[in-house]
Amino acid sequence: MAERVFLRGLEAGTYNLREDRRRRLEAPHVIRQEQRRWRDERTPGHEDASPASRAKWMVGPGDEPFLTQTVQCHFVEIAPGGSNGGHGHQNEAAFYILEGRGYEIHDGHRYDWSAGDLVVVHADSRHQHFNASDNERALALVVKPKCTWMMLGLTQQGRDTTVPEGQQHEFGPRQDWSQLWTPGVESLRKVVHGAAEPWQEDRGGRLKWLANRSMDVRLFGIDVWLQEVDAGRGSSPHWHMADELYYVLEGSGHTLEWQVEADIDDRYYARVATAPRRHDWSAGDVVWVPQNCVHQLRAEGGRVRLLGARNRLFALLGYDRVVELPAD
Repeated sequence: MAERVFLRGLEAGTYNLREDRRRRLEAPHVIRQEQRRWRDERTPGHEDASPASRAKWMVGPGDEPFLTQTVQCHFVEIAPGGSNGGHGHQNEAAFYILEGRGYEIHDGHRYDWSAGDLVVVHADSRHQHFNASDNERALALVVKPKCTWMMLGLTQQGRDTTVPEGQQHEFGPRQDWSQLWTPGVESLRKVVHGAAEPWQEDRGGRLKWLANRSMDVRLFGIDVWLQEVDAGRGSSPHWHMADELYYVLEGSGHTLEWQVEADIDDRYYARVATAPRRHDWSAGDVVWVPQNCVHQLRAEGGRVRLLGARNRLFALLGYDRVVELPAD
């Protein structure tokens, strides 16, 4: 088996795609940290490799059972005074800082960060993260829509030049890559300080956006937010096309999912299951919510806080509505 799977295909010999969806809906939707292993500089294919850092992949296209490749998710840990491996890639990524303080060198510029910040790794950038503490680790959860870039053929990445060895003479001098970017990109925020962003009241709790289309943040492929659900309550049951990942920052609870199937007659109609499927989770877990389902997050005991992420491509394809449904 290949060490890394960058993009996963969808195949159906008889052109019946129901089986693929059935398998994903029936698979466990909660990934616990003990189910994954840490990868370090001795692990082939670990692009962040350095003697002072390691990563733990939580959700990706190579998973069995396969869930999603719209949002990938992994931890990065950097030892006191250390750094991860500097490298570049075309896809963007978002680091949510869980512990510690430090800085990133991004295209030659320094950006400081600390716990609670969202640090943007913009597309087509060379970047490296450094732990500024001499006695505490730095820990981040990385969410990224990498497979979207891979699907589009934007695969040029690594630690140095991608010019084939021995062919340097066949290429001209360096030019500024950023001239291809949308004008104004570099004026957008690179670090979002979570403590400075406002909470919004949400049915059953509160919501704080860290990155979305209306914010001046240097992210174009992914939305990121914090969500709180009050003790003993739940978010409103709601329905949207995009699938989502949640990382449980604190508390415990469960997700209720109502399967949605297509009823194709004179037009598309939705048929929602009458009984939900339940998925229990607690702090440290990653929770996947499938595409096109009705779902609700519920807290058990104390308040729950979660970090949520979803691929923005769904909204750009015309699925930018969230339909709230009445609670039981």
